[in-house]
Amino acid sequence: MFLFNVGFLEIRFVDILDITLVALLLYKVYKLLKGSVALRVSLGFLSIYLIYLVVKATEMEMLTTILGQFMSVGVLGALIIFQNEIRKFLLMVGKTTSLKDFTFGNIFNFKKVGQKDHYDISPIIEALKSLGATNTGALIVISKDDTLQFFAETGDILDAEVSKRLLMSIFYKNSPLHDGAVIIHKSRVVAARCILPVSENQNIPAIMGLRHRAAIGMSEEREDVVVLIVSEETGQLSFVSSGSIHHNLSPIEIRTKLNEYLVRKNESPKQEKAKDGQHQEDVKVQEPIKDKAIKA
Repeated sequence: MFLFNVGFLEIRFVDILDITLVALLLYKVYKLLKGSVALRVSLGFLSIYLIYLVVKATEMEMLTTILGQFMSVGVLGALIIFQNEIRKFLLMVGKTTSLKDFTFGNIFNFKKVGQKDHYDISPIIEALKSLGATNTGALIVISKDDTLQFFAETGDILDAEVSKRLLMSIFYKNSPLHDGAVIIHKSRVVAARCILPVSENQNIPAIMGLRHRAAIGMSEEREDVVVLIVSEETGQLSFVSSGSIHHNLSPIEIRTKLNEYLVRKNESPKQEKAKDGQHQEDVKVQEPIKDKAIKA
């Protein structure tokens, strides 16, 4: 169906629909990669491709040949590097195969105008206080943007309303669900006994155990989440965000940081780190720790 002309171009309804769908797809891919290492890798691929176009246009034969060989296997390399992100995207699309729930809103995760998310963090804070008092280890991932389905599927799906008693029972030392992380989204416990990626950062103090390394690794993998830790040895509370761990915090400080995270909208991880840089107990894992004893 012909709509109008723009110069010598004929704009049809199908063209507008095509552009809209491509824009929505790119937006969803960006949200999928946002806050992960995959986004930086994709930017690296794009940079190499732009360099390839420049050297090809300037007729630099040797560089054109070398980069051309690299670009020829670029699709296969992208499939290998982004296999986790591709799997998450396909799982997300697969949820909409039911005709009952099939809508563009489900695919692209739109929210209704004026819809507000409700977060009740009091049960989490109360559970942390009790867990810390009894030196019961705990690892809690909190996400405000999505359910972290890829990580949730490594554990046991619960989909239960968060409460102090539920968290206490999960992390009870004899509970079959205590070994692993709990994922919380929108005041609901999505899953328990989840496996998190362990950070490979060599600057993490050796005294920090696997629970702390997993928390840091998760925050490096997904910079849009925060992780709470209760040390099994000391009962101390820690808050991890964007690869930085804030150690030995009080429940009030944990509540403050959680509230700041939940109301934050468009700040980058660098801006967040700059704000938190004044805290005396912050441990930057990007830099070696000197003359500071830390109990894991």
